Amino acid sequence: MRFFDNEQQALGFLVSQTSYIEPQVVHIKYPELNYADLIPIETAGNEWAKSITFFSMDQVGQADWFNHLARDIPFADVTRAKHEIGIEMAAIGYRYTMEELGQAMMLPNTNLTIERAASARRAYEEFVYNVALYGDTRKNWLGLMNSSLPSVINIATTFASRIGDPDTIATILQDFNSILSNIWQSSLTVELADTVLIPLSLGTLLSMVQLPHTTMNLMEWIKKNNMYTSETGLPLTIRSVRGLDTAGASGNGRIIAYRKDPEILKMHIPMRHRFLDVWRTGPLVFDIPGIFRLAGLEIRRPGAFRYADGAC
Repeated sequence: MRFFDNEQQALGFLVSQTSYIEPQVVHIKYPELNYADLIPIETAGNEWAKSITFFSMDQVGQADWFNHLARDIPFADVTRAKHEIGIEMAAIGYRYTMEELGQAMMLPNTNLTIERAASARRAYEEFVYNVALYGDTRKNWLGLMNSSLPSVINIATTFASRIGDPDTIATILQDFNSILSNIWQSSLTVELADTVLIPLSLGTLLSMVQLPHTTMNLMEWIKKNNMYTSETGLPLTIRSVRGLDTAGASGNGRIIAYRKDPEILKMHIPMRHRFLDVWRTGPLVFDIPGIFRLAGLEIRRPGAFRYADGAC
């Protein structure tokens, strides 16, 4: 009976500790896993839904000259398309043993540390980050860096190879702005990118090289002199993102330009990571399961996207 009393006491101690640990872990921030800064995240909706369904609509029809005696009047119409993406469940938790709990209970006013719970939450953030940026082949999902939907522009000469010649620096600026103007012109001025993601090496290069006859570096100049800022008066967001140095189709650098708007792209996470009740999985083992549910990245309007390969 003595062991049974200790066992119940250990279980009660663990339950109370996990209730205390979870709020602390929720407040831990992981700024380097910045998928939410790059992609609008949607957490609304039923967390147990099996899929996300949305509809796209386009207008068709063209006005033309018409004779008052004619019968073949032109008509306008709309086309609708249904899109569906599945929601999948994933899991990460942590565990304690009876020995660990007994040792923790030996000291008065001792709390279990949050390291294991924090490690589980970190694993969740890394999982979502990788799905958001790279997709997952097991689910046939593609991510922000490797989607097959955006059009690709090929840059003939790397930016770094043109830095030594002041006359060719202008071509760097021209190439950079051509990515934005390509979206703007191809969409008949409907789409305009407000965000550009660049490889880490390119971000370093643009920040270090000074524009001839000015006090600005190339990064500063591009942020102030670009298609988006010219049209809207708003600053262009440029972010260096790891992984883009080799994300191009030939293993070279890739630049991504797009408008960060839920109408353009989004990722659904209807159930964020949560810890479940303590579960006894062995004679001396207690597990704290953690689950979450998410869908892959949705690029709803590929015309607002461009990939540019070969910049580095």
